[in-house]
Amino acid sequence: METVNISEFRANLLKYLDIANSGNEIMVTSNGKQLATISAPSRQKESARAQLDALSGNAVIHDVISPIKSDWDAQL
Repeated sequence: METVNISEFRANLLKYLDIANSGNEIMVTSNGKQLATISAPSRQKESARAQLDALSGNAVIHDVISPIKSDWDAQL
């Protein structure tokens, strides 16, 4: 993780955003105290697809349209 002072970060914002977007985290500090950690956005779509692909290996699909053989009372 790269550490950069807030004044350096402000002066070279686009440079540091490009670094973060490439996958490297950047810790922004002021007077030695951590203010923020800058990182690339999470890849939610890819992550969700990977989870669905993993679940599809053991998922069981049943008929959910046909009526079942038990009675139940629906309250309207």
